[in-house]
Amino acid sequence: MKNRWDGREASKFSGALNECVYGSRLLGAETALVLHGGGNTSVKTEGVDIHGDQLEILYVKGSGWDLATIEPEGFAPLRLDSVKRLADLPSLSDTEMVNQLRLNLLDASAPNPSVEAILHASLPFAAVQHTHADAALAVTNTTNGEERVRELWGDNVVVVPYVMPGFDLAKVCAREFDRQANDQTTAMILMNHGVFTFGDTTEQAYSKMIEIITQAEEYLQSVAGVDITASAAFAEPLTMGGSTMDQAILRNELSAVAGSPLLLTRTSNVRSNAFAARKDVQEIACRGPATPDHIIRTKQFPLVGRDVSKFVAEYHKYFERNRVRFPTVQELDPAPRVVLDPQLGLLTAGKQVSDCKIASDIYLHTIDVIEASEGLGGFVALPESDLFEVEYWELEQAKLTKSESKPSMSGEVALVSGSSSGIGRACAQALLGQGAAVIGIDIKPFDGDQEENSSFCELVADVTDPAALRTAVDVGVQRFGGIDMVVAAAGIFGASDRIANLVQGDWDQTLAVNLTGVTNLLRATHPFLQVAPSGGRVLLVGSKNVSAPGKGAAAYSTSKAAMTQLGRVAALEWADDGIVVNTIHPDGVFDTGLWSEDLIGERAANYGLSIEEYKQRNLLGREITSRDIGELVATMCSHSFSRITGAQVPIDGGSDRVI
Repeated sequence: MKNRWDGREASKFSGALNECVYGSRLLGAETALVLHGGGNTSVKTEGVDIHGDQLEILYVKGSGWDLATIEPEGFAPLRLDSVKRLADLPSLSDTEMVNQLRLNLLDASAPNPSVEAILHASLPFAAVQHTHADAALAVTNTTNGEERVRELWGDNVVVVPYVMPGFDLAKVCAREFDRQANDQTTAMILMNHGVFTFGDTTEQAYSKMIEIITQAEEYLQSVAGVDITASAAFAEPLTMGGSTMDQAILRNELSAVAGSPLLLTRTSNVRSNAFAARKDVQEIACRGPATPDHIIRTKQFPLVGRDVSKFVAEYHKYFERNRVRFPTVQELDPAPRVVLDPQLGLLTAGKQVSDCKIASDIYLHTIDVIEASEGLGGFVALPESDLFEVEYWELEQAKLTKSESKPSMSGEVALVSGSSSGIGRACAQALLGQGAAVIGIDIKPFDGDQEENSSFCELVADVTDPAALRTAVDVGVQRFGGIDMVVAAAGIFGASDRIANLVQGDWDQTLAVNLTGVTNLLRATHPFLQVAPSGGRVLLVGSKNVSAPGKGAAAYSTSKAAMTQLGRVAALEWADDGIVVNTIHPDGVFDTGLWSEDLIGERAANYGLSIEEYKQRNLLGREITSRDIGELVATMCSHSFSRITGAQVPIDGGSDRVI
């Protein structure tokens, strides 16, 4: 592993705390060291309290911060002497430990200190760093793990048997450090957990971490013939195979077990697919996680294959076997978060795309650890009793509960046609705002500035081309796992000609997009809507012209009227599938591509109105915007409309012609 400490860059981070920030970010940038909030770092400095009295301060990583992006305010400042004294207590509950740590903060607004704060305080070094390095775990997680550790590092490391993180671990580490440490000690190896390094400065602690992990990587290469640096996370991607319907059906089953919709994303690369297809994958993958810290993201073991009911039964048994030690705990939902299937590869489930991504990242590195440990004679995880203790640990559960405060449509997937502009764009943004993952399909890509959003999959396809549309739908389903909502917003106004002057090509094109395109979309998405965990929902974007047509818009009015009739038929036919089909009829939405400022000005002048007056030319005197349409669409796709189908709702500020 490369030492990335850059003296010139580090010099920009003046002071011990800022240097710790720099070193922490270097660790966080290496996914083979820490993942998604894992690991922790600290530095000890001197300061003064409000009275001007000198005191020693421990700055330790705050809970919820990620080392890769941590800022100075991400470190909790603690009274060092008081925290060190906590280690002298014979026992301390988790709740009281958190309370005592907060009582010893020098800043009431600081985050909760890491649960390893007492351990950091107890080590007699100014700078301490802790990682869950893949290479170290591959050495410790073997049949003769401690022998391997001693063979590799000898007496230069303190070896600590696995102990639950928190107060007990701090006590054991302090005892073992006093017993084993010598002048040559460079690190502390926690079996099945990770590595601590230390020094007088953050640079020293960081350099020792890189040195220790490099030695482990070289050991794995020479003894096991495994190059763990060739991580599964960076393996060559593959074109996804397997049936998207199989993926959607599996998602439906997982969501039913979880009690609410889940996304189910696929990670397809050479290494993960090969691992999922191993003949012994059931045996090796179900031994447990690489480190207990991962269990709240991945559960104890993955689902191998697609027998969800068997996984749930095994999870229930696991819970019942271990709950006797914790009589007050309530069983978590038993849905797997990681799936290994020989046809579909590696899949991960979660309420949001970020949850799926975290589980995927963790499991790709778990593959690295398992395969490297197998090269040393066999991967060995902790006993399930230890894993259960972490999975149902009150402090970890508090983290998970906090992270699960998610928007109402979390876990659901919407498909929006015409998503690159106007009403379609507004619908996509509104659904994203409610927590949905969105598949956007348009004939042209979005050409404006936009923020990177992993929950928005934008694809280019022509709704009038059934084959291209089905391909795009499949890509979206592979990305998120299924489709719960379909918003048909793609449409064109076409040429404004009276019937006697209609051009055949204009007529055909308008009907092709506004009617046939919607038909193609419904046909392509119906199988997925049938297996939507909370029931499928379809929202068609019609027009005021359906009930109040105007002169010179025969093609547009006719196509929208026919599309509305199509929606009524779909409501009749799809009710037995639990699919809701409704239509909205906008009018006077001027912030779309259909309207230019010149055209709006021309129309306003025809009525003798200003532009603003023209935009508000409805009974309520209120302008209707694309955002208003998007918000209505999101509402009509919500649970509130789950018992309404075949409805047509105008959104036009009130039209005397319609009313």
